[in-house]
Parts: sequence; C-alpha cells; structure tokens
Amino acid sequence: MLGDASHAGEWRKHGDEAINDPTTAKSRSGYVLLYAGCPIVWASKLQTEIALSSTEAEYIAISSAMREVIPLLRLMDEVKQHGLPINVGKSQVHCRIFEDNSGALEMACAPKIRPHTKHINIKYHHFLSFVTAGLLSLYAVTSEEQFADIFTKPLADIPFMKHHKAIMGW
Repeated sequence: MLGDASHAGEWRKHGDEAINDPTTAKSRSGYVLLYAGCPIVWASKLQTEIALSSTEAEYIAISSAMREVIPLLRLMDEVKQHGLPINVGKSQVHCRIFEDNSGALEMACAPKIRPHTKHINIKYHHFLSFVTAGLLSLYAVTSEEQFADIFTKPLADIPFMKHHKAIMGW
C-alpha cells in the first residue's frame, strides 16, 4: 500500500479566496493498493475533517487506506481457509505500508497517546492491532519514492511519469 497526504493542499490553489472557504483547509488523501504488482484499489479524496498538522494528515491517510486493506486481508485469509491457493510467497497474507512522514510512522509503529494526538485516538488507531499482530508493517520511504504523490498533488512531467510507471508497470 502506498499512501500520501497533502496538508491543506487546496489552500494554495485558491489563493485569496481560501480565507473565506473552509474546505481549503482540508487535506487530500491518496493511496493505491497493489497485489502482485497490480493496482487493485486506489483513491484520491479530501479528508472529512481538518488535520492540524502534516503528520496528522498523513496518519489519517494511512488510516483511511487501512479501511480498504483490512477487509481484503480478512477476505484473503478466508479464501485460504477454504483451501484455495493464494500465491503470496509466505504462509500469511501481509501488507507493507510505505510512508514518507516520520511523525505518522512514529505514531503507527510506537502508538501512545500524546497531548497533540489524543483527539485522533479512537477514529484513526483502528489498524494498530494489525501492526502489533505483524499483519501490517510500515516502512519509511523518501518523498521522491512516494509514488502515492500522484494522487495528492500536481507533479511535473518527470516525477509524474516515474510514479505512473512504478504503479502501473508501463
């Protein structure tokens, strides 16, 4: 799973009008879920509430994507339990999450409630039991290698084509 967010990215698009439009304060989440190198689910959408920091926007993006991943993990487990072969290379289905925000990685890998994050405790920490169980793992990725940028912001031709090729294979 590749996921990204642009913190209040709409603000820049609307310039002077942004101050009178509260939707410009919302961040955009984007993610793509790959199976065997093929994109099977992708999305780019405004977050439903205003994130107070880029870390929070990124964490919300991870959490939103996990709402797609977790049912797929459960479905694949059920398919395997019924004896249908799933070629995953290991005996257990596993999801790797690539994230370019160190604060969001820290929140997901070493979860604890902090004064600045307690308001997101219930709504967005739902996937942490999957991280603890080893079904999901998170990896740092540089911003240049964050292919989900294609879903959250306008890109120049070269990065756009690089990300497109990485996701689509062509």
